[in-house]
Amino acid sequence: MASRLLHRLRHALASDGPGEAAAAGPEVEQFPESSELEDDDAEGLSSRLSGTLSFTSAEDEEDDEEDDEDEAGPDSLPPGDGASGEDAERSSPPDGQRGGQLLARQLQDFWKKSRNTLAPQRLLFEVTTANVVKDPPSKYVLYTLAVMGPGPPDRQPAQISRRYSDFERLHRNLQRQFRGPMAAISFPRKRLRRNFTAETIARRSRAFEQFLGHLQAVPELRHAPDLQDFFVLPELRRAQSLTCTGLYREALALWANAWQLQAQLGTSSGSNRPLLTLAGLAVCHQELEDPGEARACCEKALQLLRDKSPHPFLAPFLEAHVRLSWRLGLDKRQSEARLQALQEAGLTPTPPPSLKEMLIKEVLE
Repeated sequence: MASRLLHRLRHALASDGPGEAAAAGPEVEQFPESSELEDDDAEGLSSRLSGTLSFTSAEDEEDDEEDDEDEAGPDSLPPGDGASGEDAERSSPPDGQRGGQLLARQLQDFWKKSRNTLAPQRLLFEVTTANVVKDPPSKYVLYTLAVMGPGPPDRQPAQISRRYSDFERLHRNLQRQFRGPMAAISFPRKRLRRNFTAETIARRSRAFEQFLGHLQAVPELRHAPDLQDFFVLPELRRAQSLTCTGLYREALALWANAWQLQAQLGTSSGSNRPLLTLAGLAVCHQELEDPGEARACCEKALQLLRDKSPHPFLAPFLEAHVRLSWRLGLDKRQSEARLQALQEAGLTPTPPPSLKEMLIKEVLE
């Protein structure tokens, strides 16, 4: 009995020898570190990404052919995003060391290249939802991002909703203007197919978070007009349109979101957009019978205009502040004196244009 057991043990050890290890070699090579997940793994992918990403269910491959012309070609992820979680387990070599060493080297190389150009990141970006939108004849994914910056932890983060083509346009414009700083910033390329699978949506969501975070970390890019436009301009245009058509409650939410975005992004002091946003907020609060909030918006605007030469928005804000102060029974003498001085100097007509008239005339470019 003992001899038979010893014979079987020797036979088992021999079967685990070099021949079998060689046979396993090609199978390992089928799963490089940058391999993509199978469709069955897509459902669990979002739990391995940062944040609370949620997205619509994956579409059939036939639907992918209906994708709008914005997305075509292979997809790529930023450095270091090739494999994570189950990917890393399947792609790791037998000794389990090479993957970790490669990731460490990538992080070290990235730090060496970026430590002289990157500033501490002030904002965090998180894709909270990603929905497939069918707007015949086009079809696209709309990504909603939460923009979180310094401030009270209980404050609701600002949000933006953008599609792939919006991100791509931003990347293209910045590459054209800032070739040096943009050389080290990766961007997910277009895909020909499978744009609406849960896996692709989740990977792109994480790539967009990192893309915006890298842009915000580079001082040269942080205040680029194209980046400011990407965050604020669509919200301002929609808010302006809703205000002009009398949908004040819907417009109020957009104006408030745009104001929070500008406060977090640090909009240039020479821009008229903060004044336009405060004018929109004041008009909506006034139309919704909230004169106290409307007056507070006027006071913020007048503080911004304190050290500036006569500005087109100055007289409308003074006139609104006088009227709202009178309605609330508050002191209006200082604003009245400033408005009268402007009129006597011929710097504004009598009566001055209203804030709503200024909103309608303002062209957002």
